[in-house]
Amino acid sequence: MSFKDTFLNGEQGAFKPDGLTPMQKLALRFVVVGVLYYGLATIEGMIMRMYEITPIPGFDAEHFFAILTAHPLVGIFGASYSVVFGAFLFLVPFLMKKPLWSIKMGNWSFILVAFGTITFWGSAFVSHYAPLYTLYWPLPADFSQFSDIGGAIFILGIALVMVGTLLFVINIFKTIAYTPEGQEKVNGKAMLASATGFSWKESIFRKKSKRREHLVSLPVAAIARGTVDTALNAGIITFTGVLILVYMVAHILGYDLKDTAIDALLYKNWFWWGLDLIADGLVLIFVAGTWYLLATLITGKDLYMAKWARLALWVELVVSWTVWSHHLLSDQAQPGILKIISGELVTAFELITQGMAFFITLVTLWSARPLKMTNPLKFLLGGLLGFGLAVPAGIIQADIGLNRILHNTQWIIGPHVHVAILVGLTMTLYSAIYFLLPILTNGAKLYSQKLANFHFWAHLIGGVGMGAFMGMAGLKGMLRRTIYYEGEYNIYMILAGVCGALLLIAFLAFLYNVVMTLGVNGLIGIFMPSKLKTKELLPPEK
Repeated sequence: MSFKDTFLNGEQGAFKPDGLTPMQKLALRFVVVGVLYYGLATIEGMIMRMYEITPIPGFDAEHFFAILTAHPLVGIFGASYSVVFGAFLFLVPFLMKKPLWSIKMGNWSFILVAFGTITFWGSAFVSHYAPLYTLYWPLPADFSQFSDIGGAIFILGIALVMVGTLLFVINIFKTIAYTPEGQEKVNGKAMLASATGFSWKESIFRKKSKRREHLVSLPVAAIARGTVDTALNAGIITFTGVLILVYMVAHILGYDLKDTAIDALLYKNWFWWGLDLIADGLVLIFVAGTWYLLATLITGKDLYMAKWARLALWVELVVSWTVWSHHLLSDQAQPGILKIISGELVTAFELITQGMAFFITLVTLWSARPLKMTNPLKFLLGGLLGFGLAVPAGIIQADIGLNRILHNTQWIIGPHVHVAILVGLTMTLYSAIYFLLPILTNGAKLYSQKLANFHFWAHLIGGVGMGAFMGMAGLKGMLRRTIYYEGEYNIYMILAGVCGALLLIAFLAFLYNVVMTLGVNGLIGIFMPSKLKTKELLPPEK
């Protein structure tokens, strides 16, 4: 087969989008768009990395801070949310052996997340709206600095993403609870209780003779529990966006609401409680559940300590609701009791829950040795390493004394945030993509294993290296959200830039591999309506 035929049609013509079910196409749409948004976030990161080394002609500080605002949101909502939503909207019905509750709602989730992301990104790109992504009060309403119309469009984009998120939440819980036509009736409330963890004590503390079996599998329970945080986060961020939007619209109409009775400290606690449901709740719970699922699928063995893993997920759900104050340890107005209990003690407990997930996954893999070092296994191990580095870095920051030194430096976003997201979360998602790709494409063969190997090593070295060099700069005093024009930290920024370039090259290798596997015609076909009947939602069993 010629290069042209391979590029257009995929390796050996194996991928035929016309033979995909609506569920498969829905998942692939999310994943493809999520991967493209990840590429956009990576390019933006490299632009900022270059600007930290030396000013770029035609690129000023306004551009820099606008990118700084959009960059993490594109990475979180456009990339991570898209891949996670696509995978879970496929996996929940697949694991429960029933159709997704609503394909139409799933497609609307996809449209709203994709369109909402390009909306807020476009607003930042055009208007340079740049509240540094934290949306701290009263910064978003400072219209002497930012465009009110640009800000309103930015918030509108975020709102669209949140509506799409809420549709995802409804779809997941409805799928868990409903009974498809032709199947034996199930108790929807009991299914949800099992999925969200309120029945965990029945399988651990009751006598064996009186224990009840869980109605849903552990991976489905992990998805359900993470989805609880997703729902809460969507509500908080939507409310916050509407609040800011009210101020902006009022300003457009000639009214100034900045002096109204909104307590800044209360607002910050409210905002960080909602945002932390992503960082310390949703991510850790979703990731732990994905580790468990991948470990069992890769090894073919039951999960080690499965009952305690289920309990740890429930504990992590509660912990994620009470941990937000570590973001406010350096805020002088924050009450000391919240700093100690929420900011330090509860945060330290995350080391236990995530440590259990780490240990359980590794023991499950170890018990099945020898294992072939497949792409899913390699990237799973990379994801474990990422969180093994990033979670302790976060615990170090959650000390009132050390936080005074580290909080506003590159340490926060290097060893903790970027290593957690780029190495821990992203490599876990890559593992899931490599595993699901043949399932979602009915057996399409990967174009190049050599490219997959390069993707792994370049991404791992680039992600860990960039986080490490950013952390070194932070320990030397380099502040985050600050531009240095005198080259004070150039050695660290150059080394971090080299590692960032590795990440970008790794992404391009992965993207090329996927395009050559599916073919351009195959990629286009993913976005076309499925020709299969709507009731044929599950892929054929292998």
